[in-house]
Amino acid sequence: MKLISAIVPCYNEEENVSYFYDEFIKNKSFFDANDLAYELIYVDDGSSDATASEVKKVIGKDSNVHLISLSRNFGKESSMYAGMQMAKGDYVVIMDSDLQDPPSLLPELYGYLQEGYDVAATRRTTRNGEPPVRSFFARAFYHIINKWSQTEIVDGARDYRLMTRQVVDAVLSMSEYCRFSKGIFSWVGFRTKWVEYENIERVKGTTKWNFWSLFTYAMDGIVGFSTAPLKIASITGSVFCLISVIMIIFTIVRKLAFGDPTSGWPSLVCIIFLVSGVQMLCLGAVGQYLEKTYLEVKHRPIYIIKEKM
Repeated sequence: MKLISAIVPCYNEEENVSYFYDEFIKNKSFFDANDLAYELIYVDDGSSDATASEVKKVIGKDSNVHLISLSRNFGKESSMYAGMQMAKGDYVVIMDSDLQDPPSLLPELYGYLQEGYDVAATRRTTRNGEPPVRSFFARAFYHIINKWSQTEIVDGARDYRLMTRQVVDAVLSMSEYCRFSKGIFSWVGFRTKWVEYENIERVKGTTKWNFWSLFTYAMDGIVGFSTAPLKIASITGSVFCLISVIMIIFTIVRKLAFGDPTSGWPSLVCIIFLVSGVQMLCLGAVGQYLEKTYLEVKHRPIYIIKEKM
């Protein structure tokens, strides 16, 4: 009998824990028909509400349900990594507890793995219910990172995917501290089938992602899977050096040939502000990579477990 491990990261999702379990368990006939066992692993990412207590109630009804409580909020990336490390299944699936990742798709995903695929991953075809500004920046991010990085990241890709044990072991071998799983899943390769579905809104509660957290997440992705910002900084610096040399030669020739006075201070101030701004921008790009290097060399644990059931 094969085992499917379902990893469900949770952060302040007390309202959705039981709803998710009820939807997941509707696949019971599918598991039985395919001679499959399951384990459902809720990863409580340092929630401040009663998420852990709600999971324990579910554990009381089903011994196949487990709980990993982290000592604080480490972030979804760390929660997924913790779940994958604890998962024992021949197949592993990652799903959000807010039911935006419908458990009803699980039989279809499993079917593709039986056809020979290593990964059956999902992507949203629409962003209905999402603020237009957020949708615009999301699409811009995918466009930029696919232009700058050799690792292709599919627009609308979700973390919801069913993977073979070989793929999970490959992902776990990348034990970097600053994690961007969408890039990691793509980087490890393997034969992937993309399953499309329309966006589904949360059952209850509100999203924990705000604009700043999404922006930071996007920066992690760009820095983690592209060195283009460093190259842009180098090219920009070279171009400005060349322009400055040309302007110096032009100023000297104009003074010697025509006796024109040097331009006034307003233009000089504008040039200083422009060049200073470009310098700070380039320094910021270098700082992003230096920050990630600093965090990696500390070798801090990706997560710390407070309780496990």
